[in-house]
Amino acid sequence: MAGPGVPAAGGSGGEDDRGPLRAAFGGLTTRGRSFLAAGGAAAVCAYTLGQPDLLRVGMLLAALPVLCVLVLHRTRSRVAAARRLTPARVPAGSESRVHLRVENVARVPSGLLLLQDRVPYVLGPRPRFVLDRIEPGGRREVTYRVRSDLRGRYPLGPLQLRLADPFGMVELSRSFNAYDVMTVLPRIETLPAVRLGGDSDGHGDGRQRTGAVAGDDDIIPRDYRHGDDMRRVHWRSTAHRGSLMVRREEQPFKARCTVILDTRRAGYVGSGPESPFERAVAGAASVVAHVAAQGYAVRLLTGSGAMVPGPDTEASDPAEVTGLILDTLAVVDHTPGGGLEHALTELRGGGGLLIAFVGAPDTEQVAVLARLRRRAGSAVAFVAAGQYDAVYESGRRRALRAAGWTVLAQYPGVPLARLWQQASLELSGPGRGPY
Repeated sequence: MAGPGVPAAGGSGGEDDRGPLRAAFGGLTTRGRSFLAAGGAAAVCAYTLGQPDLLRVGMLLAALPVLCVLVLHRTRSRVAAARRLTPARVPAGSESRVHLRVENVARVPSGLLLLQDRVPYVLGPRPRFVLDRIEPGGRREVTYRVRSDLRGRYPLGPLQLRLADPFGMVELSRSFNAYDVMTVLPRIETLPAVRLGGDSDGHGDGRQRTGAVAGDDDIIPRDYRHGDDMRRVHWRSTAHRGSLMVRREEQPFKARCTVILDTRRAGYVGSGPESPFERAVAGAASVVAHVAAQGYAVRLLTGSGAMVPGPDTEASDPAEVTGLILDTLAVVDHTPGGGLEHALTELRGGGGLLIAFVGAPDTEQVAVLARLRRRAGSAVAFVAAGQYDAVYESGRRRALRAAGWTVLAQYPGVPLARLWQQASLELSGPGRGPY
């Protein structure tokens, strides 16, 4: 499902791979070899029969393919290539354009160029292009489209180049080493603009709140940064540290939302773009994008123990945090075990909105989710349904409701937007508390 987890190359240019000249002669076509054989035979006959004119013909026949080999061998290492993706991150089912640029940096024109870019089979067939001769210093650009219904990270490249001379004597190949990575994100569904709660104390409408801990400024200073107002310099700390320190501005409290994704293989049945697990991943991505747009401080917890953003992550911009989470969801996969026990540690502080996408929960998972519910202001669970016995599924959902969860069954074909609206109505019902 997910492509190899390799970093994108910094560019799509190829390195110089001249190779030995003897290997270049291996690119002679049948026509080129025939000309060499004919030239050799003519030279032997000229020596045997004493015909100097025949020797000249033989030398001409043999010199033509040799000259083509020398020219193409030099031209091959003088062709540069670059690749550009627009965009490099796309939702599943959307297209991305790949732009290939080939430039001739040699002082002689190139021959016929045959281009082939390596792409995974899930993105479509390998694109092939034929380019006519390129003048010295000239360039050509070609474009093709790639599309995938499966999320993941897919390498594009390396680019393969074949050069042919106008006489059809030689064909030489060159493979560039650089490649790029295309990230296919989960499908994101637009959700209705309703709030399910989740401020820092588990109450209120989720809007940002501000309040000073000690007057207008926090009493803990920080290092001076370029652009800070000099009027905020904390001179006592500066004298103590020996470096310029400023008073830290009060940080506003933000509504918090934690999205939990159950990745147990035993919790889901089936595979493919419309499988229960893929619906859960797409649902988690949709919720992350929705609550982040509403001003929540959002994070993701998966059954593998991953938390995004992690404690060492320096990203603070909401768009950057959302991008990190979506990139994680693009490559998340099943785990053999991977329960939700680690979430108990991460949610030790309590409060906030808790959204869980779970497979068919067993007794152990129901117990863990019940403990998680006590650490959240509002809790909504979207449970994959329609893959096990109906009596078993309804019994597990009743157990989660008894633990205080708002539970909605995620059946195939049911839009998440409808379930999101239903969750809002249930949380705002009589006796359910603020939302």
